Formats: sequence, structure tokens, C-alpha cells
Amino acid sequence: MSGKLTYKESGVDTREAAALVGDIGTHVRRTQKQRQLHGAFGLFAACYDLSAYKEPVIVTGCDGVGTKLELLLEHDQLEAAGKDLIAMSVNDIITTGGDPLMFLDYIGIAALDKDLITRLIAGMCDYLEDCGCILAGGETAEMPGIVPEDVVELSGFCIGCCEKPNLIDPTTIATGDVLIGYQSDGPHANGWSLIRRVFAEHGDAFSKEEIVSLLAPTRLYHDVVNDIKAAGIKPRAYAHITGGGLPENLERLLPNHGADIVIPNWENAAMQKVFQFVDSDDKFHTFNMGFGWVTIVAPEDVDKALAAGPGGVKIGTITDTQGVRVSMES
Repeated sequence: MSGKLTYKESGVDTREAAALVGDIGTHVRRTQKQRQLHGAFGLFAACYDLSAYKEPVIVTGCDGVGTKLELLLEHDQLEAAGKDLIAMSVNDIITTGGDPLMFLDYIGIAALDKDLITRLIAGMCDYLEDCGCILAGGETAEMPGIVPEDVVELSGFCIGCCEKPNLIDPTTIATGDVLIGYQSDGPHANGWSLIRRVFAEHGDAFSKEEIVSLLAPTRLYHDVVNDIKAAGIKPRAYAHITGGGLPENLERLLPNHGADIVIPNWENAAMQKVFQFVDSDDKFHTFNMGFGWVTIVAPEDVDKALAAGPGGVKIGTITDTQGVRVSMES
């Protein structure tokens, strides 16, 4: 040895990082059952052949897990964090009517932790395998002195494609159309800054089991979309209900209309306990209130839409008065 400093001594082990690529190979291959990359995996960029599409339109999205990640790490819910990461971007992609084709992840960490990273990727690949999307690559960045040792930075990027005639067109929404909500598996990955504040001030009111139940991963709604396609329905619009809740996520679809929404009581005991400490109006603009996905359809398509995927419920109608008005079922 020269006695001079090495990259490893500065906190970055490139050889260990290279070995990790081989370790996660089994998980990566799980995502290539329905679709394959064009060319080899592991190059500097990933390629996908779009020649099977007649009029391809590329759709893209990126997201993260937000402040929920702090509690996911604290409670060792690493696979759930990986699933959240996928669902937050893939759900956005499929609102367009497009197919999720490729996903890339970014993991920023103080020092390489092969077990932690492998578990995150295992969770990602569970969801990617379900929806036929390839884990096409990503970036694992060791950043000692920048990322704290107990923190992981996590974000993801999805690329999809849709035939131009099949793109969902929200401008077709008309007065009298019906909103079908599909149940969430909890608060998903939004509203956690408020939930964490509730825990900080009223933590004694919650058991560990209740906290972990709230950490259930964001539901992936590709099953709903696939069932709607199979039923021959072209919906007016899809909405992925994330930050801002039902009002703000639906209002972006309704520049010339509004909606009257009545939602049933959310049968989630832990969330009901959270609501005891949250402003009664603000909760509608923060949480999904039990519905992580909404499909807007013509009245004649309601029955077929209700049968698409589990958990479909009629929650409202489109009006000619602007603004989304949400109330609880009495």
C-alpha cells in the first residue's frame, strides 16, 4: 500500500457496490417475465423497443415515499417502502391509460448496506412483477457526510407508453358522469408529516401494532385499470388520490365542472384515532379518506366499473358547478 488515501477509506466502496448488482439479479429478473429490455441489462442506459406500438406516446412520472419513510425505516418495513416507491409512480402512469414499461430507482445512503438495499429492491420487484414493469436500472449513491447514517433517500422514475387513440382524455368529462372510488389500504404515502406530528404529540395513544398497520404500502391499481380495459370501457378519467386528498386531485381534472362526493365512514380504526387529533375539515385535504383511486365513467358504464378490481364504490357525480364538495355519509 502507498500509505495514501483510498476511496474506501473516505467511506465509499465501489467494489462492494458492484457486487450488489449481482446480488439483486434474481429480483431484477422477476421483473422481466412480461417484458424485456432491448439489449443487455447493466449498460449505462436502458433501451426498450416500442415497435409493437402503432402510435406510441411516451408517459413519464417520478415520485418518492415522503416522510413516511422515516417510520418505515424505524419499524423495519423496508419491503413496504419499496412497494410504496413503485406504486406512487406507476399509479400516476396508468392514469393516462398507458402501460408501465420501465422503472429506475435512486437510493442515497451514508454507507452501503447490502441487506437494507436488497430488501428495498425486493419490495420494488414484488410490485413491478405484478404490473409487468421492468426494473431497468437505477443509482445507489454512497454519500458519507451528506446523508445521515440513519437516513435513506429514496425516489423513483417510471416510463410508460400508450397508443395515442387509447390515451385517457379528461376533457370528455360531462355533467352527470359518475365517480367510482376504489378502496385504499391505509393513508398510503401521503399525509405523513401530519401523522408524524400526531404521533409526536399523542404517541401514547397509539400501539406499535396500530402504527405498523398504518404503514401498509400504497395499493397498486393496475388490476382496476386492467379489468376496465377488459370490460371494454374507456373511462372519462382516472385520478390517483395522493397529497391534497379527493378535492385537490379531482379538481385538476375538472376545469369546467365540479363534483358532489359523499364517502362512507373509513373503516380503519387507527386512522379514526388519528382523526381525533386532526382538524375535521383539513383531513379531507390531506388524506385519501379510504379511496386511493377514482374512475370517472359515463352513467351507462357504472356497473362494469364497480366490478373492476376489488373495492369499487359509487361516491359521487359530476356537476356543472365548479368545485369538488366532499362530505361524509350520514
